[in-house]
Amino acid sequence: MNKTALITGASKRIGKSLAEHLAANGWNIIIHYNSSGKHARELASALNERYPDRQFKVIKTDLSNTNEVEKFTKTVLEKFGKFGLLINNASVFDPGYVSETSSSLLNSQLNVNLKAPFLLMRDFKKYCGHGNIINIVDTRITTNKSNYAAYTVTKKALWELTKMAALEFAPGIRVNAIAPGATLAPIGKGEEYLNNLAKKIPMQKPGGFDPILKSLDYILANSHLTGQLMFADGGENLGTSPWGENKL
Repeated sequence: MNKTALITGASKRIGKSLAEHLAANGWNIIIHYNSSGKHARELASALNERYPDRQFKVIKTDLSNTNEVEKFTKTVLEKFGKFGLLINNASVFDPGYVSETSSSLLNSQLNVNLKAPFLLMRDFKKYCGHGNIINIVDTRITTNKSNYAAYTVTKKALWELTKMAALEFAPGIRVNAIAPGATLAPIGKGEEYLNNLAKKIPMQKPGGFDPILKSLDYILANSHLTGQLMFADGGENLGTSPWGENKL
């Protein structure tokens, strides 16, 4: 088993937690970033110090630039060799109802959240041939709320792509997805905001990283699992808790 993972958007938030967790479980990590170079280098340095017997490398690519994405996998292979796990974690998350969404907003969400994963999955199949792909989607894919319309539709499409690729790439590559819910407060919002959101879901508390990491472990350990979606959302996909004060 090739225990090198490429994680997009790995320098902060969920991506960083995925990198740290896999590193603690014996993986080498290729830490992708775009604008967070300082955080990526700090993470690689910390992991190298903690696990000196393994490799932690950083690589910069603008996933909104299709020309860069087309070259990305080949560049990774030339610098670091083959990898056995691709986690499509990086995304952009910008608000806008359907009626308010500009072409530029739509394109920004499509390029990073759907087109880049599509091309990276294609090239993982072409150049690596065996292993696992895990796509980070969002529990929003179960609703038709349109306040983040472009973002949500890209995540809905990424889940559909997960199933298509799982069928096409089997048996050499397993393709699955994880859908987080109330994990972290959005940038600029505090813990109180997150806690208030979480009161409306069935489990009535934020999950933090732990449900995502346990879902990751389950996917990697279950060699017969492909084309599946693990909800790490405290039941948010089921709808609003009857004890919640407002609808989500």
